[in-house]
Amino acid sequence: MATPSRARVVTTLGLAQCLAWASSYYLLAVLAVPMARDLRVSVATVFGAFSVALVVSALAGPRSGRAIDRRGGRPVLVGSNVVFALGLVGLGFARGPTGLFAAWAILGIGMASGLYEAAFAALVRLYGHDSRNVITGIALLGGLASTVGWPLSAWLEARAGWRGACFAWAALHVAIGLPLNWSLPKAEPPIVSRPEASISSEPVAAPTSATPIGTVLLLSVFYAITWFISTAMAAHLPRLLVFSGMTLGAAVGIGALIGPAQVAGRLLELGLLRRFHPLKSARLGTFMHPLGATLLVLVGAPAAVVFGILHGAGNGILTIAKGTLPLVLFGSQGYGERQGVLTVPARIAQASAPWLFGLCLDRWAENALWVSATLGFFAVAILMLLRESHPLEATQTPLRQAAL
Repeated sequence: MATPSRARVVTTLGLAQCLAWASSYYLLAVLAVPMARDLRVSVATVFGAFSVALVVSALAGPRSGRAIDRRGGRPVLVGSNVVFALGLVGLGFARGPTGLFAAWAILGIGMASGLYEAAFAALVRLYGHDSRNVITGIALLGGLASTVGWPLSAWLEARAGWRGACFAWAALHVAIGLPLNWSLPKAEPPIVSRPEASISSEPVAAPTSATPIGTVLLLSVFYAITWFISTAMAAHLPRLLVFSGMTLGAAVGIGALIGPAQVAGRLLELGLLRRFHPLKSARLGTFMHPLGATLLVLVGAPAAVVFGILHGAGNGILTIAKGTLPLVLFGSQGYGERQGVLTVPARIAQASAPWLFGLCLDRWAENALWVSATLGFFAVAILMLLRESHPLEATQTPLRQAAL
């Protein structure tokens, strides 16, 4: 059978990612309130179950990454569709807090083996150092998850209730997600990192037998900070903007800019930033949130549009940078397991972000943005400590040769 083109792999895996994100990470934005009402628990309890899923995802991430390193991405991603379907069916049958938390724990396993980290590891397992463009393509399609998922969840809930919506998402995983992931090419036996295939047009770090522990720690802290910021903003952005002097309607309108800005950031990465080392992209993307947050605190509501665009575009760039940085710094060998380890602190920070930043808002109102801005500037400083490249013995291959 002919090997699928990279464009086909991007389309297939990107659509599968859109489904996975829409039916897990973005599910509660629409279903949390009716779910809480029916189960007779608070909305905070529903989101607490989601936080449990994030912690489970953090703990299971390294194992999923190791499995992808050994067997390739197809069996792990196909398995994630089965796990997602089981978790969603369990959620649809939940009758109280016990069933709610158990279902989200199962969904946490699916998230560890079926979201971006697993998809990026699958691509690296297939294409090695030549993965930056395909990672960007996956992130572009996956970025449509909220755009597609929120209206579809709302439509399903209006016609079949939140339980019916969960069952419908489970059916989509079996009917669409599983065949999409099954159609991915089978990975060859474990690869050895190839220094001659560079991820960018600049020299990159040659893989070594031992991963520098200092670099791992710095990257782990960077991941944790940026995931904390993005999750805190996702949970509290409308409320934050109201504190800044906007009406709720205007705040929701600013929030609607985040998605298109994220796509714009990813298109910028695909078009212009791919010519540079991924650390340059990461520094730019990381700097955008603290810059926008500082402007919003100092200027107030008139700077809200600028803040929304900068925050969204930065998130879009960072989604790709987080997939390519470990590849360029450590090489492709063991990429999946390394990504799983690197994201453990990030998942835990992500799980705590809505609660902790909510406390900051309660105490300091819009001045809570100084917390996220300070964290953002600290993340930029971390990236400045990382070296962009090391000379390789082999002649470098321009990134454009790896284009789709």
